[in-house]
Amino acid sequence: MCGRYAASKDPEALVEEFEIDQTDVGEPLAPDYNVAPSKPVYVVLQRRPRKPAEPVGVRPGSQPTVTGPVPRQLRVARWGLVPSWAKDRSIGSRLINARVETLAEKPAFRRAFAARRCLLPADGYYEWYTPTEPDAPTTKAGKPRKQPFYIHPADGSSLAMAGLYEWWHDPTRDRDDPDAWLLTTTVITTTATDALGRIHDRMPVLVPRPAWARWLDPDDVDPAGGQPLTDLLVPADPDALLTEAVSTAVNDVRNNGPELVEPVPAQA
Repeated sequence: MCGRYAASKDPEALVEEFEIDQTDVGEPLAPDYNVAPSKPVYVVLQRRPRKPAEPVGVRPGSQPTVTGPVPRQLRVARWGLVPSWAKDRSIGSRLINARVETLAEKPAFRRAFAARRCLLPADGYYEWYTPTEPDAPTTKAGKPRKQPFYIHPADGSSLAMAGLYEWWHDPTRDRDDPDAWLLTTTVITTTATDALGRIHDRMPVLVPRPAWARWLDPDDVDPAGGQPLTDLLVPADPDALLTEAVSTAVNDVRNNGPELVEPVPAQA
């Protein structure tokens, strides 16, 4: 799974890197080196704008839209997908990840997979290795002490984690209330291979830059299988990523700072 990551770049840097046409982020998010589920995160998405006459509170995508180029947007979403049919937002805590193997079938993801795909910019992500050596350090409870690793691009560029997004209407608010709509997101995961697979068997799907336009285009579907972009949902090349042990301070979501991504000796 992908349950923590780091995201420190400001909107201006992301606008340039991801070639954003429009921003709708409100107050910029502070640099976050310990992004956890339910937190607000930046997402890059493309959706057709509403016609000017549409009411503000109309669910995005539920009314006729303007034709022409689809603008690429930077928005803020809550991490943990809440499907449009959910009775309340609590389901989001169980939908922080979407397994690539079940995207097309699972009710929570299949409609978003078809037309509401996004990218989640990240500096890097964390995974925890469970040692199996007999002499490995243990916790007070006698269990193996997991070692966190920080996995990030060697060149300092952003990871573009494949994701899905949904708009959820709060039933306690009127539909014409701008605050009635919650934008949520999930990270798509796949099987980790090679060196990354030895740390953890899952990893986020990372979309390469040349494929960003395809992944984000809501009208792009896979003509061969009738499902969108399945050829992109593959493990990333581990040689393009650095894997470094980091402090167990990252285990506590209350800890947040650039020191969390600094390399340390294993089991520090």
